[in-house]
Amino acid sequence: MLSAFANAFRTPDLRRKLLFVLLIITIFRLGSQVPTPGVDVANVKSCIDIANNGSNADLYSMVNMFSGGALLQITIFALGIMPYITASIILQLLVVVIPRLEALKKEGQSGQTKITQYTRYLTLGLAVLQATGIVALARSGNLLQGCDPDTYPLLHDNGTGTFLVMVVTMTAGTAVIMWLGELITEHGIGNGMSLLIFTQVVSGFPSSLWGVQQSKGWWTFGIVVIIGFVVIAAVIFVEQAQRRIPVQYARRMVGRKMFGGSSTYIPLKVNQAGVIPVIFASSLLYLPAMLVSFNPNADSAWAQFINDYLVRGNHPLYMISFFLLIVFFTYFYVSITFNPQEVADNMKKYGGFIPGIRAGKPTEDYLSYVLSRITLPGALYLGLIALIPLIAFAVIGANQNFPFGGTSILIMVGVALDTVKQIESQLQQRNYEGFLR
Repeated sequence: MLSAFANAFRTPDLRRKLLFVLLIITIFRLGSQVPTPGVDVANVKSCIDIANNGSNADLYSMVNMFSGGALLQITIFALGIMPYITASIILQLLVVVIPRLEALKKEGQSGQTKITQYTRYLTLGLAVLQATGIVALARSGNLLQGCDPDTYPLLHDNGTGTFLVMVVTMTAGTAVIMWLGELITEHGIGNGMSLLIFTQVVSGFPSSLWGVQQSKGWWTFGIVVIIGFVVIAAVIFVEQAQRRIPVQYARRMVGRKMFGGSSTYIPLKVNQAGVIPVIFASSLLYLPAMLVSFNPNADSAWAQFINDYLVRGNHPLYMISFFLLIVFFTYFYVSITFNPQEVADNMKKYGGFIPGIRAGKPTEDYLSYVLSRITLPGALYLGLIALIPLIAFAVIGANQNFPFGGTSILIMVGVALDTVKQIESQLQQRNYEGFLR
């Protein structure tokens, strides 16, 4: 990895792209530290210290992680990239359900451009809704658990004007983040949105790791670091693992030219769904906790049950529910992103076949069988990785921003591997160009 970056900086074109990415990331991080107009910065910092020292689970830990801590600081980039992620997931699901969107997807680049435009519109709509909810919680004092709103008011003014200015500012911040991500994709290296997510996740990694040392000492810190390297190695191994299904294309005579006769393969990754199932499961488990947060003084039986079993991340019932939801959403997401029937039809259309398997329905059945078999270890792997921070919280008492494990490691490793592969591919293109000359 380091050699790839070193070689990239020796190439003028790639060096300009990497420096451009670093410039955008710097602007992005600066925006994550600028408070929204109307926020009492001193009281926000005091409330964050109170919340970190408390035992309550952070309801918005997932969103706060994707914003690099900007959410709880109520900055102009407080929403982070989360509205775009949610909008992208919703559009992917709707493509399967709505025939019009499915037709657009099959149109190629022009159809994908329209879907991207719909994603932007939906992102802004979700940003308005999320910003409204966050500002409303900040006004009521329920954004940070354990902080008295009368002693530490988070806003200077609870008027409607301040409310609207904050909502508009956060929504505009989300639009700027989308623009920055597209600039990286167009003029830099790698996927812009993925790199911005990677930046926000990594920004909170050192403080979370140092928090373990301050609370538990050097011995626990050393054990956590060793476990972390083991987890990273395991994640890299599984993320790179794939089942390659061989595909042979028959030779065809078109006019006087011979086409086909090549051999290739269909790569089925063990973790075909990526980090999406973890996000789905976390979002679904947040719903009952969020419902109770709007009425924290409720003494009803269902509210007490949710507070006791579904809000505390270290409770066995919460862990089991989280694990089962991840397994379910892994199978669900893989089923809508990889269509064995479509793949089998395309292979038959272009004269391809799997050795030993007849084209058409037998090929579809074979792909479905292999996909279901390989998805099981991928689902179990995602569930175990996501449970690592919860288990650490229960065993060693580390805070819920435990650095090694869960969504943070999956994002960091996945984006880093993808970016390095793109850098290496561009280096190889330049080497091959020089060789041909």
